[in-house]
Amino acid sequence: MLDKTYDPKEIEARRYPEWENAGAFRAHPESPKQPYCIVIPPPNVTGSLHMGHALDNTLQDVLIRWRRMKGDDVLWQPGTDHAGIATQMVVVRNLEQEGIGLAVEGAARNDANKKLLNREEFLARVWEWKAYSGGTITSQLRRLGASCDWSRERFTMDEGLSKAVLKVFVELYREGLIYKDLRLVNWDPKMLTAISDLEVESREVKGHLWYFKYPIEGSPDEFIVVATTRPETMLGDTGIAVHPDDPKWKHLIGKHAVLPLVGRRIAIVGDEYSDPEKGSGAVKITPAHDFNDFEVGRRHNLEAINIFDKFARVNDKAPEKYRGLDRFEARKVIVAEMEELGLVEKIEPHTHAVPYGDRGGVPVEPYLTEQWYADAKKLAEAPLAAARDGRVKFVPERGREDFFRWMENIEPWCVSRQLWWGHQIPAWYGPDKKVFVALSEDEAKAEARAHYGKDVGLERDPDVLDTWFSSALWPFSTLGWPDQTAELAKYYPTSTLVTGWDILFFWVARMMMMGMHFMKEVPFRTVYLHGLVTDEKGQKMSKSKGNVIDPLELIDKYGADALRFTMTSLAASQAGRLRLSPARVEGARNFATKLWNATRFAEMNGAALPKGFDPASAKLTVNKWMLGELARANQAIDKALGEFRLNEAANTLYEFVWGVVCDWYVELTKPIVQGADGPEKDETRAVTAFVLRETVKLMHPVMPFITEELWDKLGHRAEHGALISQPWPAPTSIDPAADAEMGWLVKLIQDIRSARAELNVPAGAKLRLLVIGGNETTAARLETHRAAIERLARIEGVEAATSAPKASLQIVIGEATYTLPVGDVIDLKAESARLQKEIKKLTDEVGKIDAKLANAAFVARAPEEVVEEQRERRAQAEQTGARLSAALERLGV
Repeated sequence: MLDKTYDPKEIEARRYPEWENAGAFRAHPESPKQPYCIVIPPPNVTGSLHMGHALDNTLQDVLIRWRRMKGDDVLWQPGTDHAGIATQMVVVRNLEQEGIGLAVEGAARNDANKKLLNREEFLARVWEWKAYSGGTITSQLRRLGASCDWSRERFTMDEGLSKAVLKVFVELYREGLIYKDLRLVNWDPKMLTAISDLEVESREVKGHLWYFKYPIEGSPDEFIVVATTRPETMLGDTGIAVHPDDPKWKHLIGKHAVLPLVGRRIAIVGDEYSDPEKGSGAVKITPAHDFNDFEVGRRHNLEAINIFDKFARVNDKAPEKYRGLDRFEARKVIVAEMEELGLVEKIEPHTHAVPYGDRGGVPVEPYLTEQWYADAKKLAEAPLAAARDGRVKFVPERGREDFFRWMENIEPWCVSRQLWWGHQIPAWYGPDKKVFVALSEDEAKAEARAHYGKDVGLERDPDVLDTWFSSALWPFSTLGWPDQTAELAKYYPTSTLVTGWDILFFWVARMMMMGMHFMKEVPFRTVYLHGLVTDEKGQKMSKSKGNVIDPLELIDKYGADALRFTMTSLAASQAGRLRLSPARVEGARNFATKLWNATRFAEMNGAALPKGFDPASAKLTVNKWMLGELARANQAIDKALGEFRLNEAANTLYEFVWGVVCDWYVELTKPIVQGADGPEKDETRAVTAFVLRETVKLMHPVMPFITEELWDKLGHRAEHGALISQPWPAPTSIDPAADAEMGWLVKLIQDIRSARAELNVPAGAKLRLLVIGGNETTAARLETHRAAIERLARIEGVEAATSAPKASLQIVIGEATYTLPVGDVIDLKAESARLQKEIKKLTDEVGKIDAKLANAAFVARAPEEVVEEQRERRAQAEQTGARLSAALERLGV
């Protein structure tokens, strides 16, 4: 017997270990079944479950559970990422609390007594931390219900994956696809490493625009004015760019200016990068400290002078008096000296975007440094071809266009990082700095011996690989590559990759590069891209805004199934923002409770499935209709899941369970199951039990916990085993006659209820129903379903009529007009006036919103969530207006 109250917390804590201990999540590579494989986007080992994880892993688990029920041999490959910079930062912070630091060359010593760890000692502490805290995220994924094959869990720095990383780096180097180069990188002067674009966040900063006057060589009284937000970088200026067509400055092209404070002669070049409408129209060019300037410098052969050290302090390439100054201290000194020299034309307040390191929390410095690079352009050729010819499909389709846009304009990929935690680059340097890239130190020594003719000392490159390098190998390294395993043979290429748009380039594209290069095959057949979870206003969640929603708190309060259902139903906006509010999760919990209560009601009224019950034997119209609705829901859900329209699958479940089963079938059959014993009661009890059994199967991929519990409590587990292992239900048949008759009945009752509500007819008022022009079929249906109509639509008597009374509202269904005399319960004129007033108000609102949306300036300047809110308000107003207009029409006054 079901408990009176649905308690998700108790059910979830009990059911998940049962599944895992029974091996329900395990893949079977030896099985002849068709494979279906998803590799989990590996969360950072430092991580805790956030809403992005909740969405991403819910969608994966829905697909995995569905394909498992469809009969596939399913592998959901789990694992975690070593997360180089994030993990190093966490461990460093923990060490600082113990008064321990890192022995980093060149760092200022604030405390002579502070203990400093060398690299080996630090790495030992990281592995110690990983053993103690690294399982947090995977235990939280279990709370969400993720049915990964945990027996195959991998870590990007485990022995097998490290072996794969070494092999890939060495082979790419030997093929000329990995090399060292001197280029600009995003440099984090706090973390002391190059970082990827994904680790850079743009912040709006209120700063200044300084207009500096640079004297023209040979004309000390003539100046060219440059505008800059970063005066400190002028120490590294090697040119000035003006637009070739700018009448103000073009006469200076080919001449030189003299760099104040430094005295360096710098060229004035014509380049379209300079915009005559911005600032002074002339741009100082610092190739070593600005990405755009670097490109201008390359076009015009300008020298790149790096004026900062790795701590962003002025180095010895600048005049002596500035050396050792922090970049922001240097800014103050330089501005003061330029003012003293009379070389500051003006200073304007200026709000602009400044790139910050998301881990270090300080402004990123574009920094010219030697790093290891992968030839991304060459590696991108095969993935581009695979996307073009359809070997990889993108859902939604526009992901393909975004993929092309980035891959066709790809830059070299900086794969080195100046960290201690990570895969250390397998490169060793000889006495003359010749590099030997090898799978091991012994192999490097052998190469060095062959080169020098004797044994020499080698020094290993201290850098580690970008975290994205190892995760780019994830689809095949996790399956055992470079060993040729049974798993690799069966599950590669994987079936589907589920991920967010934000890492389409950083991860998806790079997996395609590595998969195509080393496996000669795409790493996945379909890339399913979902949107970003935001708060209910469409704003990105952030701690500073105070709008972060914790998924674990939602699970504690409403249950994992409620959160999963909400995430699945939100997945409509595949490319946009998925607005989440706790109220929506609460609504999903109410949905689960509704199913629980309906099942309990059925159980209390004797609903049970007789052995060998055949749904095709049902004779009652209402039961044949219910079985047809079940078939329709089954087909719609299966189709939606197959087409990655997971939100439609969730909405179909909701409409079917709440709208059809609970609101209609249970209500229509109450008089039967609570009435006299007999064949009708027996059939209805059996059909009810059958529908509930099949319903929990359909719901299981989305809401696994409650459905497993109901399956068990209804006795099916004892006979058939756990629900997680059951096959997807075969659709029942649809009876057209029953479908038409019950469709008519449901529409009639719905329309009467809607009309009553829209016209403010008191809920307790019982009205007569007059039927005009009904044919024999309608008359027979009215007679058959009179009791249901009277009970569910609050009607007192159904009569045939030749015309409608004056004070009545009218409903047209098919050939008949149904009228409800309401003159005695509402004031028709007053109601008509109210409706007209409401309709006008809504029409005016639509007009105002249309005017706003037609204003290109508003659409361009307003935040995306504000524009979206206006569109939603318009749609809602239009919908309400249409409903009220229909109500006004029904009044007929």
